[in-house]
Amino acid sequence: MVNGEGQRLALSPGIAVDYSQAWRSASRLLDDRASIVPTDPDRLVEDLSQTLLLGWHDEWLALERGRWDQMRPYALESLAQRFLADGRYLAAQQAALAATAVDPYRETAHRIAIEVHAAEGNVASAIKRYEDYRMRLERELSVSPSPRMTRLIHDLTTSWRAERSDALEPNSWGTRSN
Repeated sequence: MVNGEGQRLALSPGIAVDYSQAWRSASRLLDDRASIVPTDPDRLVEDLSQTLLLGWHDEWLALERGRWDQMRPYALESLAQRFLADGRYLAAQQAALAATAVDPYRETAHRIAIEVHAAEGNVASAIKRYEDYRMRLERELSVSPSPRMTRLIHDLTTSWRAERSDALEPNSWGTRSN
């Protein structure tokens, strides 16, 4: 229902607006004091992945859409990090990938996706994600990933090689470990 007052129109207070709810959820995710872990992560990721009024091109919408487009990757990354810390790897990966879809050049989201793969022990998947991102940056922008991202992959592959060589060392029974 719409309420009218002079030249102004407003929705009735009893009307729920999904954008307002998504904005509040995103704000809570970004509040360091909040310990929000959603019960329906798929729904929250879907809400945060939505473009505001897709297909509308009204001038009044540009500022609000810009604000929302800045908020979404931060909220999705925060959500992914919370899921990663809780060991909820699938939910973490989906939130990180949703953030990369919102902003495919944003390194933070790609780094979180790599960290999820690493936490699961999927070194090859982590390296593949890095290589895909690195090639995209070089092909489209003629830049490389940051030293922080490169160090993450270097540390991951170095520790993987060390673990692998330790596993191949002869054990006390005179046989090799698998």
